Amino acid sequence: MQDITLGYAFTGSFCTLRESVKALKALSEYNIKIMPIFSEVVYSTDTRFGNAHDLINEVEEICQNKIIHSIVGAEPIGPKNLLDILVVAPATGNTLAKIALGITDTAVCMSAKAHLRQNKNLLIALASNDAMSANLRNIGTLLNRKNIFFLLLFYGEIRTVQLK
Repeated sequence: MQDITLGYAFTGSFCTLRESVKALKALSEYNIKIMPIFSEVVYSTDTRFGNAHDLINEVEEICQNKIIHSIVGAEPIGPKNLLDILVVAPATGNTLAKIALGITDTAVCMSAKAHLRQNKNLLIALASNDAMSANLRNIGTLLNRKNIFFLLLFYGEIRTVQLK
């Protein structure tokens, strides 16, 4: 696994960011190159779950790379073939819908689009709550695409679910 470059993208499910950071730390122990990606909201928003500055510092220290946090910064991921795999964790329903519909108005959505153009795997870790059912159509849309896999995050715990 040492030759792998992993993109690890965070979206605004603020209550599950801590669990996602734990997963990121575990991945960093494999001595792989990790490129962190934040949605603009995660990069700039302080919440009751923590402040953005502390999260940025922690993630950049874990990854030993600066965070990509703009559409312009994310766009080269595809053309330059920068990643072997991209993980979006946590992925909000909003981000899930945008990926399903091809909307690229955030760094994370642009990363996903650019990465998928290279026919490489995208792992979406859904930050689930009772409102996720509103996204079943989008989940179905993505299930019909190649190279997309799902994992579910439930209020601070990770559960693997085989959807395909």
